[in-house]
Amino acid sequence: MQEPDTHFDEAFTRTINVGNSIADQDQQADLWDVADGILAGALQFWLYSRQPCGDAHCDDCAPIATAEARMSELRKAIESFSTESEYFHSPNDRNAGRA
Repeated sequence: MQEPDTHFDEAFTRTINVGNSIADQDQQADLWDVADGILAGALQFWLYSRQPCGDAHCDDCAPIATAEARMSELRKAIESFSTESEYFHSPNDRNAGRA
C-alpha cells in the first residue's frame, strides 16, 4: 500500500497535468474556465470524501458532522494550500513592492 503522502503527491501532480494538457490541446482555452472546472471537480470529490459515517457520536467524524463544519474544514484546507503555493504571491499583485 502506498503512503498517504504519495497519494497526495500523485493526485496533486495529475491535477496539474490535466490542466496543462487541456491548455496545450486548445491554445484558445480560457485558463480560468479550465481552472474553475478543475476546482469544481476537486471540491465535489473533497465533499464526497468527507461524508460523516452516520454515527452521531463518532469522534472521527465530529469535525465534519455538519455541512457548516465541512465548510470550515474546507476553508482551512484552502487557506493552507493557497499560502503554501509558489503562485500565491505574484509580482503583478497590486500590493507588490516596486523599487
